[in-house]
Amino acid sequence: QLQLVESGGGLVQPGGSLRLSCVASGFTLSSYAIGWFRQAPGKEREGVSCVGISGSGTVYADSVKGRFTISRDNAKNTVYLQMNSLKPEDTAVYYCAADRGYYCSGFKENRYWSWGQGTQVTVSS
Repeated sequence: QLQLVESGGGLVQPGGSLRLSCVASGFTLSSYAIGWFRQAPGKEREGVSCVGISGSGTVYADSVKGRFTISRDNAKNTVYLQMNSLKPEDTAVYYCAADRGYYCSGFKENRYWSWGQGTQVTVSS
């Protein structure tokens, strides 16, 4: 079964940090660009960051630039999203997804063919 599984979410205070992980099973994650998305309550899902197959060519949404860092360890079939200086507005369910290509093509959802179930991130004092 081809799937992605996210982990690492939780409750954190404003200004805190979390690291999300996205692990692939059933396919080789290193063959695809990977994106992170999030969906806050009552809002549409939005793109957060994406990374090409080599770990370069990263893209970030303006709202997370300078605070979030995407990386990948192809040997572990895993992509990470390091989130620092978290804000209450970062509260959302975070999803990872596999792009159809090798390079980060942005956040058009029809480019992504495999999605995880999501992990909840809550930023609150």
